[in-house]
Amino acid sequence: MTVSGSVIADTAVPGGFSQVDFHYYRTLNVSFPTSSSNANHAADVQNRPSLLRDRRGTMNGQPLVSIGVPVYNAENFLGQALDSLIHQTWPNLEIIISDNASTDRTEEICRKYASGDRRVQYHRNAVNVGAGRNYNIVFELARGEYFKWAAHDDVCAPGFIEQCVRTLEEQPDVVLAFPQMIDIDENGDPIAGKPISDFPRSLRGSSDVPHQRFRLLVRLGYTCEEVFGVIRTATLKKTRLIQSYTDSDRTLLAELSLYGRLVEVPEMLFYHRVHKGMSTQMFTDWQRRTAWFDPSKAGKAVFPLWRQFREYCSAIMRSPAPIKDKTYCVLYMGNWVRRHHRDLWDELTRGIQQWRRGGQS
Repeated sequence: MTVSGSVIADTAVPGGFSQVDFHYYRTLNVSFPTSSSNANHAADVQNRPSLLRDRRGTMNGQPLVSIGVPVYNAENFLGQALDSLIHQTWPNLEIIISDNASTDRTEEICRKYASGDRRVQYHRNAVNVGAGRNYNIVFELARGEYFKWAAHDDVCAPGFIEQCVRTLEEQPDVVLAFPQMIDIDENGDPIAGKPISDFPRSLRGSSDVPHQRFRLLVRLGYTCEEVFGVIRTATLKKTRLIQSYTDSDRTLLAELSLYGRLVEVPEMLFYHRVHKGMSTQMFTDWQRRTAWFDPSKAGKAVFPLWRQFREYCSAIMRSPAPIKDKTYCVLYMGNWVRRHHRDLWDELTRGIQQWRRGGQS
């Protein structure tokens, strides 16, 4: 059984992918699993000897990878995302779904996948706790040596996890590995010519020098899809994770760069879906988007850019980077303030005006 959009379809295609998935996997010349259907694949997983895992979760020498899937009203593309995750070539996985009190068919879809594959765990929040908290819940439930966040509307090629883990295993100084990516539309077709960054993604966090990595990752001239790469769990535990303010994923990437390198796998293995229902399209205003991260902030005076500045500085001080690198990072933050001084001022004046109108927390 596969899920195509919001309609559960019993018609199988090669690899058990939905019709839309198979269309663009074939179009982009990406290999897909050879199992004849999701049912066969799930049965194969059920028969695997789970007792081979040791206390660290390692199975047959392969470390456990936890995939966290935070969802809210995700029926449109959730089945396609989960299909791509359960068909990863890396066998030692756990897939943790945290449903943020969805009101559509998300719960039904999740429970069907959880009942068909014991690697899939479904958790449901009693109330909507906000995107930031929900992202952190799936991490708190994870047991793997490596961790990956996965969005409900993106698709991972079958070799995504395997290639990223291989990079992390071979390069101990790397804390996050992520593959090349392409944007796709609602139908799974590539979006041609869409700019991703104003400087090469592969160079962003790959320097051997911590302060150089930090300098590039605090810039606003790039999207933050690297956060959906595979991360060392032990390193991620040392950070503040995804916090309840706009652009906190950028803050997390910058903090991770102070612990090690962020490296791109030179294969196109990630399909990032751009559609009108995604959070960055629905909440273009930073104030409104902060309420998406934390519903308790709705209608209140918030200062996400000022919060980000504070968190950057805190990350520098907490990091294990040498004092020389920390000094450079602090100097970069001075430049960051100069570049964003108008936005900081505007945010401050808007926040004060809102506070005076009764939006104080």
